[in-house]
Amino acid sequence: MKSEKQGKHLLRRFLSYYKPHMKLFLCDMAATMSLSLIGIVYPVLTRKMLNDFIPDRKYKLIVIFGLVLLGLYFVKMLLNYFVQYYGHVMGVRMQAQMRSDMFSKLEALPFSFYDNHETGKIMSRMTNDLMDISELAHHGPENLIISTVSIIISFIYLSTINIYLTLIVFSCVPFLIGVSAALRKKMKKAFMDSRTSVAEINASLESSISGIRVTKAFNNSEKEKEKFEKGNRKFVRARKDAYKAMGQFHSVNTFITDIFNVVVLIAGGLFLYSGSIKLGDYSAFIVSINIFISPVTTLIGFMEQYQNGVTGFERFIDIMDAEPERDSENAVDVETIEGHIEFRGVTHAYDGKNDVLDNIQLDIPKGKKFALVGPSGGGKTTICHLIPHFYDVTEGQILIDGREIHSFTLESLRKNIGIVQQDVYLFNSSVRENIRYGRLDASDEEITEAAKRANIHDYIMTLPNGYETRIGERGIRLSGGQKQRLSIARVFLKNPPILILDEATSALDNTTEILIQKALDDLCVGRTTLVVAHRLSTIKNADEIAVVANGKIAEQGSHEQLLKLGGIYADLYNLQFKNNS
Repeated sequence: MKSEKQGKHLLRRFLSYYKPHMKLFLCDMAATMSLSLIGIVYPVLTRKMLNDFIPDRKYKLIVIFGLVLLGLYFVKMLLNYFVQYYGHVMGVRMQAQMRSDMFSKLEALPFSFYDNHETGKIMSRMTNDLMDISELAHHGPENLIISTVSIIISFIYLSTINIYLTLIVFSCVPFLIGVSAALRKKMKKAFMDSRTSVAEINASLESSISGIRVTKAFNNSEKEKEKFEKGNRKFVRARKDAYKAMGQFHSVNTFITDIFNVVVLIAGGLFLYSGSIKLGDYSAFIVSINIFISPVTTLIGFMEQYQNGVTGFERFIDIMDAEPERDSENAVDVETIEGHIEFRGVTHAYDGKNDVLDNIQLDIPKGKKFALVGPSGGGKTTICHLIPHFYDVTEGQILIDGREIHSFTLESLRKNIGIVQQDVYLFNSSVRENIRYGRLDASDEEITEAAKRANIHDYIMTLPNGYETRIGERGIRLSGGQKQRLSIARVFLKNPPILILDEATSALDNTTEILIQKALDDLCVGRTTLVVAHRLSTIKNADEIAVVANGKIAEQGSHEQLLKLGGIYADLYNLQFKNNS
């Protein structure tokens, strides 16, 4: 019962995508219906000629009906063109709408969704699955209508030739339906497993191609080939099972449809022997039986496409039904934020079980520079992710300007927070567009000013096309320092009251770090700044420093106070100082 309800729910959601294209859909269905009706003309004329025109030597009518048939076939050609062209156009439009809906949903999903789903697998759903859904959307109704109408027409027409012979042939249909239903379940599971394996291959491929430079640097091409081939072999096994199920489905059903011919041959021969049917009618029946067998064969072939489309749509719905980020019920837009941040007893666990943060208490006054230091994995980055509400706290509260962050809409909250991370992501577009990402309505003059403040303008002007120079995928044509300065220019352009610097210079050499640190110091002026750093020399001048270890605040104070304390911070500082010496 539950499975039946789910099936009806899926069908309703699938049919909803036809609504914007209903006019084109109805025209396509009308053309399809016309093709079905034209298909009956040839066997009707065949019977007429065998029983009437040829025996009675009505040659004029033979020619006239032949020309009429030729005219109908010309119309059939035009109808076939309409169905093939506009039917596929309708399918593509539906596919485009689904892709837009999926992309919008992906943009609305929280960080936690991407923690658990690989990019390649998402891409597989966006491309392969939607292509199969598009084919089903186009061919599904056509095949069902053509086949259903043709079967009904064939039953009526064959009954006019000989009702008893027709009933004998159609008595095989329930047996065919039963076998098809039994084999369809097996085929559905096999095709779903096949889709999963394709998604895994895409994920592996995306990972390997993205990391090709690391692979070459470590001479690990063979390792990547091994990982890819493992997924490839799994794909072959899954497709093998799918083709096995499909082969069983087609071979058994084809065997049953072949039985129809045997039934017609034996039963018709006996009827002819007993005088219950004339030779002309028997010949016409043999010719006409194809208008019954053909749609049955079409329906059998359609089952493979149906399974592809249905499994693809189910995977599409999995994403569409994923829980998106939502504003709290009473959340309001906030235009400006002063920048006073408080953590009150904040506990957080990504999986809901193992706490990453435990009862964090922090008070960061407006306009102050607050630093987080400590061992890797202690929870520093998690604190940074909680402020813009990328994740929900498990317990406790985070307040900005005395108001709980849930009371702000996500858009207005994040509009007031700028983030510079260690791993800078740049888009494969121009320098100008990458800086403009900080504020999409910024003028060219404002973009230039932001670049100057980030100490990247002079370098940009040496590029072949200046600000219009494309920087390659993930900014591959730029050095680490240049990418970092572009990300800083973005934040200058955004001009937020709260700034988060998460290991912003840890991946850079000392000389580049000194250049970028100047830009960062300028960026911090007048803003509440939260700095995560491993190099303690970069945060010595912070107003307050907190040592985060094992999800807790182990120590807190100024640089001088923490050194006098002689605890974790002093040990880390002395260790780095000795290493530098």
